[in-house]
Amino acid sequence: MEIIRTKIDGVLIIEPRVFEDARGYFFESFNAREFTEKTGMDINFVQDNESMSHYGVIRGLHFQCPPFSQSKLVRVVKGKVLDVAVDIRKNSPTYGQYISVELSGENHRQLFLGKGCAHGFSVLSQDVIFQYKCDAFYNPQSEGAIAWDDPELSINWGIPPNKIILSEKDKYHPSLKEFRTPFTN
Repeated sequence: MEIIRTKIDGVLIIEPRVFEDARGYFFESFNAREFTEKTGMDINFVQDNESMSHYGVIRGLHFQCPPFSQSKLVRVVKGKVLDVAVDIRKNSPTYGQYISVELSGENHRQLFLGKGCAHGFSVLSQDVIFQYKCDAFYNPQSEGAIAWDDPELSINWGIPPNKIILSEKDKYHPSLKEFRTPFTN
């Protein structure tokens, strides 16, 4: 696996080695030993999640508050998304900045998001199957989010405004400026 560091500390793009031939392909989607050797982080994933969404869906920008915060490793099995990580750690030099990366079933790229990042994605293909691993269990009382359309973040989600599909909950999150982050480092 190749690890590509981003401008946000703890957010990594992972490109697995893909072996293809006439039969199809094979790749190792995660190897804890290799991940630790290459990143210095010892991760123990405890929960795997999968969602299916249609073109135009935007999910996010979500996170879990301490002490239930989560690191995530996300990937697309089928389809294509624009995946976004926003640094919400108040004392971070990249606080309020984001990175976006295209993840697809074809490019096999993955995104690792350390604790203290809000996460979201927009569906760019007809449908997408999206998977993620978490290093802490989901806790509904510690769920948090910031507005996907925060004008200061100015994220281009790659979806025309009249095609955006949101959950009722994702329509009403605070902006980063209004938000009081529970993440200090």
